Amino acid sequence: MTAELIIDARNATGESPVWQPQENALYWVDIPAGRLHRWQLDGQTTSWQADEMLACIARSPQGHWLGAQESGMFRLTPQADGRLHAVKCASVEHPRANMRFNDGRCDRQGRFWAGTMQTNMGADPLGALYRYDPQAGDAVQPLHPQLQGLTVPNGLAFSPDGKTLYLSDSHPSVQLIWAFDYDIDTGTPHNRRVFVDMNQHPGRPDGATVDAEGCYWICAIDAGLVLRFTPEGKLDRTLELPVKKPTMCAFGGPGLDTLFVTSIRPQGIDLSDQPLAGGVFALNPGVKGLPEPLAQV
Repeated sequence: MTAELIIDARNATGESPVWQPQENALYWVDIPAGRLHRWQLDGQTTSWQADEMLACIARSPQGHWLGAQESGMFRLTPQADGRLHAVKCASVEHPRANMRFNDGRCDRQGRFWAGTMQTNMGADPLGALYRYDPQAGDAVQPLHPQLQGLTVPNGLAFSPDGKTLYLSDSHPSVQLIWAFDYDIDTGTPHNRRVFVDMNQHPGRPDGATVDAEGCYWICAIDAGLVLRFTPEGKLDRTLELPVKKPTMCAFGGPGLDTLFVTSIRPQGIDLSDQPLAGGVFALNPGVKGLPEPLAQV
């Protein structure tokens, strides 16, 4: 299967692809650049600039975005002048300076989840997983960790029925994917167990998604692969990309049968063997995905 380059974005760290069916458009972010990007089926691209690093996004029913950045979660509204108007809705107290949010998405009920990490990829397990529970009024609410002791939380995804939460840790010292039982009424994960030990597979676990058959797709960063695991944790498909650092995948397209993949463009190294690094790619894996839930705000 050949991966098609849809845009040579040259993102430093492309992440969080989200298909927006009303616009026939793919949105994603470049984390360190703090930019939100949009690619439309007709080939048009647009970008907007945030005031902080922008790690992950979810669409709201009102048409704006909920974004996790460095200092918390914000309602983001793209402006005609290329800026992202930001209203802070939740704040976070990091245990150390130079931390930011990383991977995130909504559960099937629209609760927005996102994890934090050290910006320099430090090995101390200071990261945490947070759930945003919107409250009435305009006050900025504090976020409380739901799961701690993580280093680089990643790979967040939910089974089709919403009753299983998947989470990975990308740090080289961990490289595990876990599954949790998930209480859809309270938004609480429990019964944590190892789903896949990525030390037994090529690459480290990065961003992920789940298809309509309940299988888990995860980007194997450093290996240039996207791996599909069955709900039992068995590897059953491997897709290759022309770049070494794919970061996150998401289903989209009018039939939700295209797998979009973002990537990293490393700085200060020879890229002659991966000139398309930082691009966004499309593959046709032969299965369909699920619509991305809208965020509660």
